[in-house]
Amino acid sequence: MTAAAAGAVAVAIVLDAALAEPPTRFHPVAWFGSLVASFDREWVRPRLAGAVAAVALPLLAAGVVALAVALARRVFPLAGVLVAGVALFSTTSLRRLVAKAAEVAAATETDLPTARERLRWLAGRDATHLSAGEVRSAAVESAAENLTDGLVAPLLAFALLAPASVALAAGAAAWVKAVNTVDSMVGYPHKPHGGAGARLDDLVMWVPARASAGLLALGALAVRDADAARPRPLAALRAAREWAGVPASPNSGWPMATLAALLDVRLEKPGAYALNPGAPLPTLADARGGVRIVGVAGLLSFLLAGVVAWP
Repeated sequence: MTAAAAGAVAVAIVLDAALAEPPTRFHPVAWFGSLVASFDREWVRPRLAGAVAAVALPLLAAGVVALAVALARRVFPLAGVLVAGVALFSTTSLRRLVAKAAEVAAATETDLPTARERLRWLAGRDATHLSAGEVRSAAVESAAENLTDGLVAPLLAFALLAPASVALAAGAAAWVKAVNTVDSMVGYPHKPHGGAGARLDDLVMWVPARASAGLLALGALAVRDADAARPRPLAALRAAREWAGVPASPNSGWPMATLAALLDVRLEKPGAYALNPGAPLPTLADARGGVRIVGVAGLLSFLLAGVVAWP
């Protein structure tokens, strides 16, 4: 099973590098999002309905994926590896995340209105009045946060169950992605049926968020520049502990605060939080450095998942 799981990770890496993401109409996460959308309405007992949806929908996604991998392996072992790899690819995203963040950051220098508009690819905030530095901050924040949700969390779930069964591992990755999708679509204070999904996502992302902080610190070792004044990784992690609790989310602050410390910049959502508040907003060079760190951290997460899957 372990060799098959490591092979599935390799397939996911290759597909990410080659395609970035499946087309929307063929994307399993988009299909799942349509299912979640059908539950996003008023309910007579919204908390109960939300709790049922938060539990049942991710389990359904996990079951479908695990069954597909198991059936493929029964037909032909290599087919099972390929199906598991495609499933893992569908639940993760690195190339697209890095490319979109870099594109938004670059646009702040040449066309700020376009940068504000394209920020919607990454962050669901009103960018109408954001300065260039604030747009770059949002792009860097989103890249760090999405490293957790869109890569480390599903890879960690896959790696932990891979020694037991590649089908269960693929199902676990799908379950994590589905939990996060439910939260991203309905987990808002004004939606009473979204509370259970939000709390479940907070629990599921607790370890991946902190693991992402560590991966970012390791990634920074490979992206050191000539600015010797920037904190070293261990110092950055210590500083991040002070700021990680500033955002309302119990998890997103960890990767964002770590990247703020590594870059020695202020990452700020106006009216909500400021991480490393005494530092300046990121320059274009800072933002590009942050995106590179996220990219290296993402590659490390794939590598570690393969190592754990094949001890």
